[in-house]
Amino acid sequence: MTADVWLPIPPDEIEGLPAGLGYQFWDGEGDFPADPADCVFYVVPYMKPSEVSQRPLPAMRSVQVVQTLSAGTDHVEPGLRYLRPGVRLCNARGVHEASTAELTLTLILASLRGVPDFVRAQDRGEWLGGFRPALADKNVLIVGYGAIGSAIEDRLTPFELARVSRVARSPRTTVRGSVHPLTELPALLPEADVVILSTPLSETTRHLADADFLARMKDGALLVNVARGPVVDTKALLAELETGRITAALDVTDPEPLPPGHPLWHAPGVLVSPHVGGPTSAFLPRAKRLLVDQLSRFVNREPLRNVVLTTGAPSAQPVDTAGA
Repeated sequence: MTADVWLPIPPDEIEGLPAGLGYQFWDGEGDFPADPADCVFYVVPYMKPSEVSQRPLPAMRSVQVVQTLSAGTDHVEPGLRYLRPGVRLCNARGVHEASTAELTLTLILASLRGVPDFVRAQDRGEWLGGFRPALADKNVLIVGYGAIGSAIEDRLTPFELARVSRVARSPRTTVRGSVHPLTELPALLPEADVVILSTPLSETTRHLADADFLARMKDGALLVNVARGPVVDTKALLAELETGRITAALDVTDPEPLPPGHPLWHAPGVLVSPHVGGPTSAFLPRAKRLLVDQLSRFVNREPLRNVVLTTGAPSAQPVDTAGA
């Protein structure tokens, strides 16, 4: 049997791949490059629909590792039921932090300073002045303080904030201060001027930002979602946006992609970007480094990085990463 590795990046474009494996290129398009039964290490095509990501899994009888190139793994997890026990699912921690954190800051600053209004005014040839809020002196709440949440705070640090509060699944202490558990979120929301969602999608976080969550946000607050669309209850968000009480900046939506005519496109005070937190020029170099490292570890029988869960094992808690 051939020990194949399926890669969504052409193998001749990745320097340093370890010898001893058969490398097959499949980016989710067209026919399979080889027999899925021979695949021992499956790297999931990036930014493809879940049905594409999961399509070869039922036939991957020999697979030992499923590696995503995204921080989230919810798009591939349903397909793991076809796999034998002991298969490790790994995410792309370390690949998307820089890009997603950059976009988060872009969305915050563009929303607060009114950049979408300026662009529309430029199209009309109109000089649109006025007073706008600054990020300086604001209280920021980061919900989902994993690798991406931490990277977001790295970029927030120079902006002279009044306070950054951090929330994760369980409490802990970091070099920057305490991380609050999810149970304390209701008490933290009313003090935040900017609420950033960078949590994974799970049964616990689905519709985390529901009507009660949004009602607790202070008047004039900005909600930023760089996690997954279903972390926010779209119907509840639309109801709040229509009142003008809060604003939102969304890189992810529910549904996604957002269909033409959906009310979120034209809701007052909302900025939508089309799930572009991860796909930037920073992606490929970091993705290639991750794959070389993981495959070298695999060949040398060393512990893999970023193992999210193992099939057949007790359910693991999701890692606090965003939806890149």
